[in-house]
Amino acid sequence: MVNILKEQLNSESKVAMRVSKVSIFVNILLSVIKLGAGILANSGAMTSDAVHSASDVLSTFIVIIGMKIGRQNADEKHQYGHEKLEYIVAIFLSILPGLTGLGIGYEGIGRIEKALNGDLPAPGILALIAAILSILVKEWMYWYTRNSAKKINSPSLMADAWHHRSDTFSLVRSLISIGGSIIGFKILDPLAAIFIVIIILKVSYDIGKDAVEKIVDVSCDEKIVEEIKRLTLEEVGVKGIDSLKTRILGAKFYIDLEIAVDGDISHIYEINFQSCFEKIKNKL
Repeated sequence: MVNILKEQLNSESKVAMRVSKVSIFVNILLSVIKLGAGILANSGAMTSDAVHSASDVLSTFIVIIGMKIGRQNADEKHQYGHEKLEYIVAIFLSILPGLTGLGIGYEGIGRIEKALNGDLPAPGILALIAAILSILVKEWMYWYTRNSAKKINSPSLMADAWHHRSDTFSLVRSLISIGGSIIGFKILDPLAAIFIVIIILKVSYDIGKDAVEKIVDVSCDEKIVEEIKRLTLEEVGVKGIDSLKTRILGAKFYIDLEIAVDGDISHIYEINFQSCFEKIKNKL
């Protein structure tokens, strides 16, 4: 059983490392492309996004650290493992999209004034091409990271996936800004920025809320609890349930169960607990 768990953890770690390496490579490549386009096409939006992509490399390194810490085996001082540390990393990562949103909002307010005064310069077509390319790449990275996170049930990797999605929103804002500037509707940039801020802040809140709930040991759904009770009471020899506590950690359900048995039972193993837990596992 221990070997199976170790193999599972190793497999999950390999998936996380592969996704993180791809993310680092993509963000470095996008940083170079957007910085070049920003400078050559005189686009402040592209230059800012280039810096943003560079900062994403740092957040991915944080994911790697969180995965390595959270997937460590239990030890003498941490007998229940280190999984909750991964949720702390997820909380930290949930803050980054929020800060990104606030930064976009602040910039958008400033651009409203510049647009009204006619002080916003029109960027070149190269910036528009770079924005479209970046959106396609970032959206692909979101789905790629999201699917991998669901596969291994990693909260920090899922947070990083939503970070890619927040980057997509930011790039859509840049695309609208650049396109609007080229055709003369410069006010579209700050208006789009404010709208995107609301979306990014909502995503940031959802990620942080989910991670906090996991840290404080939120219990299973009532339907799941009732199913556990029913399957337990079906076992021969079980007379009642004295205590049932559940908690969710990632894709795992932890169950603390105290049962009442017939006092005439000569040996506790006359109750097939393994069969009971297998039924619960298969049912849930």
